[in-house]
Amino acid sequence: MKVVTVVGARPQFIKAAPVSRALRAEGKEILVHTGQHYDKSMSDVFFEELEIPIPEYHLHVGSLSHGAQTGEMLRKVEEVLLAEKPDALLVYGDTNSTIAGALAAAKLHIPVAHVEAGLRSFNRRMPEEVNRVMTDHISKWLFCPTGTAVNHLAKEGITDGVHVVGDVMLDAFNYNTQLAEGKAHVLRDLPVQAKSYVLITLHRAENTDDPNRLKAIVNAINQLPIPAILPLHPRTVSKLKESGLSITNDNVHVINPVGYLDMIQLEFQAKLILTDSGGVQKEAFFAQVPCITMRDETEWTETVSYGANKLVGANTDLILQAVSEFKVDFSNIPSVFGDGRTAEKLVEIIKRGL
Repeated sequence: MKVVTVVGARPQFIKAAPVSRALRAEGKEILVHTGQHYDKSMSDVFFEELEIPIPEYHLHVGSLSHGAQTGEMLRKVEEVLLAEKPDALLVYGDTNSTIAGALAAAKLHIPVAHVEAGLRSFNRRMPEEVNRVMTDHISKWLFCPTGTAVNHLAKEGITDGVHVVGDVMLDAFNYNTQLAEGKAHVLRDLPVQAKSYVLITLHRAENTDDPNRLKAIVNAINQLPIPAILPLHPRTVSKLKESGLSITNDNVHVINPVGYLDMIQLEFQAKLILTDSGGVQKEAFFAQVPCITMRDETEWTETVSYGANKLVGANTDLILQAVSEFKVDFSNIPSVFGDGRTAEKLVEIIKRGL
């Protein structure tokens, strides 16, 4: 069994790690990094620290408009597939790398496996929504994290090749939590106590590229009455400057972006998480930390329906109210994202289907 895996952003490498281990135990995997998100932290140290295979191919596509970027990835992934002649191609989630990889394989009649299939925000203005819908419709294997995702696919007429396997991110989170115990030291350098601070992440384009939404969120952050830690992405820093905004609250400790193991430590030790990230919403759920999401919708509807996550949009008053009042009893919430053995399950399904 020979599988080409296409990824393009740091979160996808983290998700791919447990699947890569399972694939390489059963056959051969060729890992392709499109270069969609250029990140200086993604050096050899990143791969070594998280025990992730270093990509066999780096396509160096970089930042372009959506159409240009997807088209360039499509061309370069096709070249890899023609050279490698794999039995299958595997993609994750909803990035331009995802749809480019899936399209390149489908046009060469190479079966596609889509991990995190069936997720829907029902907001077609988001490029991620278009990418995930299109990828689902050309995939042979659709690996769903939950029954909700299966229902979404059924409503679109997709029932063949659909499998509920759980969430591979739980596999990665469990594995990396053990690594973080010995390697993460970020809290040593911060003037906060465990379980006494709010962890904030702010990077999603729908917030940072909309001056009104960004202003409302910053207004809320500047009024937080309790300690907070905000690892601030350079792109968000740039958007704040463009909008004439700044973090002026002495309770908020703005730091540079941190590595994944340090991020896990910050999540586990937080009293509350305030985010616009899809991945952080799930990690908060896994870490059993209440999450407040600064978006109008989420793909991870189970976290909301079970009361572990609260959507507040970009509303200053709602954010502050939630920070003050939102509490979660995790003892009453089931494990809805599987048993942490998703990677093994999906690799076995691919193996049987070839």
